[in-house]
Amino acid sequence: MGYNVVVVGATGNVGREMLNILDERKFPITKIAALASRRSIGTEVSFGDETLKTQDLDTFDFAGWDMALFAVGSDATKIYAPRAAAAGCVVIDNSSLYRYDPDIPLVVPEVNPEAVEQYSNKNIIANPNCSTAQMVVALKPLHDRAKIKRVVVSTYQSVSGAGKGGLDELWDQTKAIYNPTNEVEPKQFTKQIAFNVIPHIDKFMEDGSTKEEWKMVAETKKIVDTSIKVTATCVRVPVFVGHSEAVNIEFEEFLDEDEARDILREAPGIMVIDKREDKGYVTPVECVGDYATFISRIRQDSTVENGLNLWCVSDNLRKGAALNAVQIAETLGNRCLKKD
Repeated sequence: MGYNVVVVGATGNVGREMLNILDERKFPITKIAALASRRSIGTEVSFGDETLKTQDLDTFDFAGWDMALFAVGSDATKIYAPRAAAAGCVVIDNSSLYRYDPDIPLVVPEVNPEAVEQYSNKNIIANPNCSTAQMVVALKPLHDRAKIKRVVVSTYQSVSGAGKGGLDELWDQTKAIYNPTNEVEPKQFTKQIAFNVIPHIDKFMEDGSTKEEWKMVAETKKIVDTSIKVTATCVRVPVFVGHSEAVNIEFEEFLDEDEARDILREAPGIMVIDKREDKGYVTPVECVGDYATFISRIRQDSTVENGLNLWCVSDNLRKGAALNAVQIAETLGNRCLKKD
């Protein structure tokens, strides 16, 4: 027996990736539907060996469907997620709309799988921000051992985090660098992204931080531990896919780098590649298409009493979005919606 599953936003980057991962992981499906906005009705998307034609999200009846994986923006989610939830279909939402609602669980299955059991509050489960998801996978096993006091993180986030428009803008601007007659003005980003880095993701807030930075703070507290202090600087870089993070961690007690390396090697969802030699670390290019969160450059921080530094890389379209949503669906099925 399987589940009746809906993928909402099936024509977008994340929606297509959700379909790929559902197939790759052999998620038990009896029936599947691909939904999109009215302008994309009839667009064909792949699900394994099958070709699905997208249906109209606006007129779709969610009654009789078990789960809906949402990969649309907050505006559309605000309209259609409550409609699906009211029909008895559990929503797993990739937008930021519900992440900070205290009645809605925010879940990374390697970190807080038990939180899915709160789904029944509103029949909705939230998927965290892509930059948060990969970081907390690395933080949780270390926090369980030595309790984290403070995290300082700098992110290097790929343009795919801004959707197809971000990918197109990097590609077009890169080509224009070599053909100056075809200058491409920034539209998706505030400044040129090709051969540049931009210390600005999402809107600025009153305290000078950006919304992306605030998300990492609030979500880490909700997922891992409210007592952890987090400060973030989020930067967009000219990489197509794959987010990287330089993470500095201060613990309440001493944690040796060798023990930390061993802990991370045994932790779910993590691959440690950490050799102090040329190529002994992972970069975004190498993580694309992989399920794992990769950890490298683990070392003591001698400037604080109990500090460690590490480098964290993950495919943001997978662990940061589609994979985590599918893992939530798997966890929900195993814990709450078991099929005979």
